[in-house]
Amino acid sequence: MQFLRGQLALTIIIASTCALLAQPPGGPGGPGGGQRRQGGFVPGQQRPTGDPAAIARGNSIYGVSCRGCHGADLRGGDMGGPNLLRSMLALSDRDGEKIVPVIQGSMQSTGMPAIKMSEDDAKATAAYVRSVLAMIGGQGKPPSSLEPPTILVGNAAEGKAYFATKCASCHQADGDLKGLATRIKDEKQLQNVWVGGGARGRFGPAPAASSARRTVTVTVTPTTGPKIEGRLVRIDDFLLTVALADGSVRTIRRDGDTPKVDVHDPLAQHKELLIQYTDKNMHDVTAYLVTLK
Repeated sequence: MQFLRGQLALTIIIASTCALLAQPPGGPGGPGGGQRRQGGFVPGQQRPTGDPAAIARGNSIYGVSCRGCHGADLRGGDMGGPNLLRSMLALSDRDGEKIVPVIQGSMQSTGMPAIKMSEDDAKATAAYVRSVLAMIGGQGKPPSSLEPPTILVGNAAEGKAYFATKCASCHQADGDLKGLATRIKDEKQLQNVWVGGGARGRFGPAPAASSARRTVTVTVTPTTGPKIEGRLVRIDDFLLTVALADGSVRTIRRDGDTPKVDVHDPLAQHKELLIQYTDKNMHDVTAYLVTLK
C-alpha cells in the first residue's frame, strides 16, 4: 500500500508539472496571457507577436546603430559584436526588459558601450531582434527571403568557346549532347555530370552507348605472338588482367615495359582537365551546356 501511495503521488506531481509547462509564460491570467503568441528559437519558448510598425522602425534603427557590431543577420559583425541568435539574454527578452538596459549601458564593463537612443527607439530595436529570433530555423540559421543561390553565374559565350577548344573533339552539341539540359534539368547535377565525364552513363544519348564510351580497353603487344585486346580489368607494375571478347579473362605477367601495353581510356582527357579547370571554366561551360535543350 505504501508503494502504491508513492506511485500515485509521483503520477500527480508529473501531471501537474506537465500542465504548468503546457501553459504559455505568465499563465492564462498572467501578463499577455490572452495575446496571440509565436514560437522562438528555444523549443517551447513563446513570445508575444510584435507590432509590425515598431519592428519596421527597429529594423531601421538596428541598421544604423547595431549592424556594425552584430552584423546584418545578427550573427556578429566586423567590429566583433556577439552573435545575437545565440544570446540567451536576447532569446529570453519579451518586451525589451533584457535588451533595452544593455542598449542603455548596463554591460559597459564587458565592452558593450551605451548607445544614445530614446527608450522607445530601444524598445523598437528589441522588438526587431525578437522578430528575427522568432523566425530563425535550426542551428541558429537566420531567416532569409532570398532565392536559393544558383550556379548559373558563368558566361555562356565563353563557355561555348572553351567547349570548342577542349571538348569538341569528342562531344558535339548537336550529337551526343543534344538535349542534355532537357535530360538533366538540375544545373548542379548537370555540372557534376560533365565535370566527372558523364557519370552513371547519362552523358551520352543512351546508357549502352555511354557505357561503351566509358569502357577502358587495352592492347597488349607481346614479344612473340599476336596482339591481345580487351577490356582492362586490372593493371599494376607486375600483372595485367584483360577481359577478352569471348568472355574469358586472361592475366599476363609484366616485367618493366615487356610486354608493351597501350591503355585506351575514353575519360583520360577529362581526368587531365580536372586539374586544369578553374572555377570560371566550370561555370562558363555549365552556363553554355544548360542551353543545349
